[in-house]
Amino acid sequence: MAINIIRLGVNIDHVATIRNARGGLHPDPVKAALLAEEAGADGITAHLREDRRHISDRDIDRLMASLTVPLNLEMAATEEMLGIALSHKPASACIVPEKRQELTTEGGLDVVGGYDHLVSFVQRLRDANISVSLFIDPNEQQVRAAKKIGADKVELHTGTYVEKTGAARAAELDRLRKGAELCESLDMEVHAGHGLTYDTVVDIAAIPQFTEFNIGHFLIGEAIFIGLVDSIQKMKDLMDKGRA
Repeated sequence: MAINIIRLGVNIDHVATIRNARGGLHPDPVKAALLAEEAGADGITAHLREDRRHISDRDIDRLMASLTVPLNLEMAATEEMLGIALSHKPASACIVPEKRQELTTEGGLDVVGGYDHLVSFVQRLRDANISVSLFIDPNEQQVRAAKKIGADKVELHTGTYVEKTGAARAAELDRLRKGAELCESLDMEVHAGHGLTYDTVVDIAAIPQFTEFNIGHFLIGEAIFIGLVDSIQKMKDLMDKGRA
């Protein structure tokens, strides 16, 4: 059953990217997370990468101690990250593919190909009462594998939609719509994320099965010009416009 509520999770990774470019403590991603809360963010997302290129272990410690909204920990399916998740017990963990050389996540997780490894990984998180999401492309086989593996929800990769134009973008929007409808039919909550902007969020928000968007890089970039609170509130307004 599609619902009208739509949440915004704000990814603070690239506040940490700016901090790490020069070293030191400024700007503080935890301060950004608390500002995002004030602006109406429904959750905070942070991706702790193997190479710690942005978010650090200390950031995760402080986020867990400071937030009043849920923390969504993006992570690769490695034993190191599993141990960190089980130690901190964030509200949710989103399993993403990760390659050290990539600038950002390049596509969805291959749940079909990685099934044997992922099935026990997902179960160990769920046994710790951590809600598990898998970041996947809007592909029927991947959605069905995510359901079979025991994921509570999936996040559909919107990056391809954002990059396309014209008829190709319309076709990708249709893929996302069908993927979201399939998730609903399988009784899985469905989120969206990657690359979304003010210009691309409205049509995605109009798909009623989506319950949450996770957006980071664009919001942090816009904050340079209009401030973080205003950038978040404008995004929420556009999401509500699309949903209406």
